Amino acid sequence: MQLDPSTAAVPDVYQYLVGLVTPRPIAWVTTVSPAGVVNLAPFSFFNAFGANPPVVVFSPTLRRDGTKKDTLLNLEKSGEFVIHAATAPLAEKVNLSSKEIPSDESEVALTGLTTVPSVKVKPPRIAEASVAMECVVRQIVPCGTGPIAANLVIGEVVMMHIADEVLDGNGGVDPRKLKTVARLGGAFWCHTSDLFELKRP
Repeated sequence: MQLDPSTAAVPDVYQYLVGLVTPRPIAWVTTVSPAGVVNLAPFSFFNAFGANPPVVVFSPTLRRDGTKKDTLLNLEKSGEFVIHAATAPLAEKVNLSSKEIPSDESEVALTGLTTVPSVKVKPPRIAEASVAMECVVRQIVPCGTGPIAANLVIGEVVMMHIADEVLDGNGGVDPRKLKTVARLGGAFWCHTSDLFELKRP
């Protein structure tokens, strides 16, 4: 088959895109609204893009009605966020935090999670998460308008929190202990526990 995004329906383009670009890591993001409400939401348009300085990029796309999500609105105001690793033990809560709730309510309460203060940014960290990266916004790049249009949030990591229990004993992260999960197309997710090694040539 062939699909021309310029003529296809936007929801169709989205469904094929997320079905083809897999697996997608999940940025589990806390932000704070001007009223002080902690927002928690997962985003599977996410990755790391450099280490000097450490840079991450994720995209809170516009909603299907074309409006901005709470995360994007908060970032435009505060310029700070925390990204947590989405791990297998917390997968159900990661998924639950994607639920649309009123902006004056917090997904932290919805999921039954707890927060602890961050070191360098205002948004708190999720206490139950084994990895958290405190970030400041370097740039927000809107890409398009209307439903599901991207907003590339380029963030600089200013502090990392890594639980000792996910380390490998040599100062690195052991993926077998971290147990991240990732998004596929539709309602499918995957574990990162089926591992193999290839030494770089």
